[in-house]
Amino acid sequence: MTDAETTPQRIAQDGPRTLLVAWTDGHESRFDVRVLRLACGCAQCVDEWTGENRLDPASVPDDVHPLKVESVGRYALQIEWSDGHASGIYPFRRLRELDAHLAAP
Repeated sequence: MTDAETTPQRIAQDGPRTLLVAWTDGHESRFDVRVLRLACGCAQCVDEWTGENRLDPASVPDDVHPLKVESVGRYALQIEWSDGHASGIYPFRRLRELDAHLAAP
């Protein structure tokens, strides 16, 4: 992937259920916020040794949403979620890779 494909130009809430990431290559990713929450790759949500998901989807409310979205250096986002979870980091490269699988229509 190129730098333009993994460098966000703009990050914004795009309606109540969608997070928009506009990339410097012109592509826009729209993620359903609950689906993005379920894709958290932190050690609480994914077993570090086996890669198995630890997060029970039933434990994440249907109306979960970001309370705060912050940059982590120049490589990732950290999202504070309404369900109290805030330890996950979403690297820009991973977000771009997830785009084909998680992007909202």
